[in-house]
Amino acid sequence: MNKYQASIAQLLDAGAGADQWADWHWQLRHSIDTVELFEKVLGITFSDAARSILEKTVERFPLSITPYYASLIDREHYKEDPVFKQAFPMPQELRVQEYDMEDPLTEDADSPVPGITHRYPDRVLFHVSNVCSMYCRHCTRKRKVGDVDSIPTKEVLRRGVEYIRSTPAVRDVLLSGGDPFLLHTEYLQWLLDEISAIPHVEIIRIGTRTPVVLPSRVTDELVDMLRQYHPLWINVHFNHPKEMTAEAAAAVAKLADAGFPLGNQSVLLAGVNDSVAVMRRLCHILVQHRIRPYYVYQCDLSEGLAHFRTPVGKGIEIMESLIGHTSGLCVPTYVIDAPGGGGKIPVLPNYILSWSSNKVVLRNYEGVITTYQEPERYQVTRSDEPWDEAVDKVHEMTPIGVEKLLSDEDEAISLVPENTDRIGRRNGNGQD
Repeated sequence: MNKYQASIAQLLDAGAGADQWADWHWQLRHSIDTVELFEKVLGITFSDAARSILEKTVERFPLSITPYYASLIDREHYKEDPVFKQAFPMPQELRVQEYDMEDPLTEDADSPVPGITHRYPDRVLFHVSNVCSMYCRHCTRKRKVGDVDSIPTKEVLRRGVEYIRSTPAVRDVLLSGGDPFLLHTEYLQWLLDEISAIPHVEIIRIGTRTPVVLPSRVTDELVDMLRQYHPLWINVHFNHPKEMTAEAAAAVAKLADAGFPLGNQSVLLAGVNDSVAVMRRLCHILVQHRIRPYYVYQCDLSEGLAHFRTPVGKGIEIMESLIGHTSGLCVPTYVIDAPGGGGKIPVLPNYILSWSSNKVVLRNYEGVITTYQEPERYQVTRSDEPWDEAVDKVHEMTPIGVEKLLSDEDEAISLVPENTDRIGRRNGNGQD
C-alpha cells in the first residue's frame, strides 16, 4: 500500500489502513460509483457542464471502479491515462451509432436455455454472473452488467448445468459473466462441483478480470478451492502494461503456482493500446508472468463504443509487428467477433503470396519471398480405420461450413446462403 493508496483509503473510510485496502470485500464496499466521489478521490473538479453530461452517461451506463484500480490513474495527466479511459465514463458513450447494437454478438439468440450461449459445436459459454468488480467502459455486455434484473438465480444456473449434462457434444465449458470470481467462494465451488461431475465435460475455463482490477480477490482460500478442479483454465484481461502492478503480479503468481494455465484476452482500444510498442510490451510482460497472450479482440459494435474502435488495419499492423519479430509465445490471435453471432474470425497479415499445383509462394516477416514444395504423392489418412482407437466417438461431429466441403466423406459441393433471389426462383417464389 503506497502513500497515494493510503490517502484514497482515508478519503473513502476514515481510519482505514493496509489491512482494509487488502480486503477485497472492503474494496467492493467502497467502489467509486458516482462522478462526485471520483472527483473527490482524484482531487479534480469537472465544470458544471461536464459533470452534467457525465452524470447522464452514468445514468445509462453505470460507473463502478475499485479504489485499487482508481489508484493506478495518473492524477496529473488523467485525461490521457489508459486506466482512466477504461474505467471512467465518457460523453461519447451516449453517441450511439446507427451500426451499434445492444447485443452485437447475438448471444441471446444463441441461448437454448437462460445463461447458456451455445455457438460452437463442442463448447458453451455459461453466464454465471452479471456482477463485476469494475464496469469496463468497453464492455461488450453493457446491456447486462450492473442490471439487478439480470442476476442469474440458482435455478437459472441449475437449468444451465442440466443443459450441459444433456448435451454430450459439450466438452468445454467457459464460465463468464460479469465475473465468476465475484461469486462467493462456496457458491462458485457448488457450480464447479456440478459441472465437473458431468462425464463428457473435459475442461472448465473461467474468464475473470479480478487480477487486474481487484487482485485482492485472489485469496489463498479461493485458490485452494479452485485447485480441486483441474484441468481448470483461467483467462485474464490485461489491456495495458501499466496494469501489471506488484499486486496484480502477486495475484497471477498464485494462480500460476497452483497449476492453472493462464491466458490473456485483450481488446484493441483507441487511445489505450492501439500502439505497436504498447502491445508488444504488454505481450512480453504477460509471458514474463506466465500468462499466454491468447486473443486480441477488435472492439465490438456494442452501443456507445465508437470512440474506442480502431480500423481493422491497425490490428493488422500490430500483428505484423509481432509475428516473427518476437517469440511465438508472445503472439496472440487477432480476432473479430463477428456481428450477428458468426463467432471469432482470425485476422492475419497475408503470408501466402501465390499457389500452384506443386508450390506455395510465401513471404516472411522481413519481406523475404520463398517457396515450399508440395509433396509429389500424398496418401489421405482416414480417421475411421479400425486400429485407430484414439478417435473419440462421443465428441465426433458432423462437418459443417467449409470443413464440410473439404471432407472426403461428405458429398456436398457448395454452401448456398438462404433466401437468395436465385434460390427463390428455383423454389417458385420469385419471377424472372
